[in-house]
Amino acid sequence: MSRKQALLQLQKSLMAQSTALRRTLADNLNLSQAHDEGSVDEIEAAADGSQHEINSQLAALESRELNLIEHAIQRIRKGRYGSCEKCDGQIPLARLKALPFTQLCISCQRRIEEVRRTRGHDSENWESVYNLEGSSSDRELTLGDIDVPVRD
Repeated sequence: MSRKQALLQLQKSLMAQSTALRRTLADNLNLSQAHDEGSVDEIEAAADGSQHEINSQLAALESRELNLIEHAIQRIRKGRYGSCEKCDGQIPLARLKALPFTQLCISCQRRIEEVRRTRGHDSENWESVYNLEGSSSDRELTLGDIDVPVRD
């Protein structure tokens, strides 16, 4: 399969993911509104409050993913999809297949992660998740954390 065909396939996948995420977010909003309208006792209200908080965090993550997907779709329309936003080099197809909305090649992503690590900024836009758990010692895994043994 040529790169162009693979990119067209990824475009279809991104469009489908965008539609599915939009539907999921709309369903979650409707479900949340339906629960808010019901009358419940204190125990049910506490349980619903906890579930609502979890749903809110999931919706925030889904919304972030949707934004990344929409950005990738815009890059497709501009003919820039598959190019690194930092160095303008080609992003390998294997990386695009694994993470279709990626904006950076592996080299640029590693450099950014290293800078964040040295400055103490291990997470990007995940602060609310960490604050929810109350743990500042947890951090997101990066490509540099994964050690894959190579066999000859």
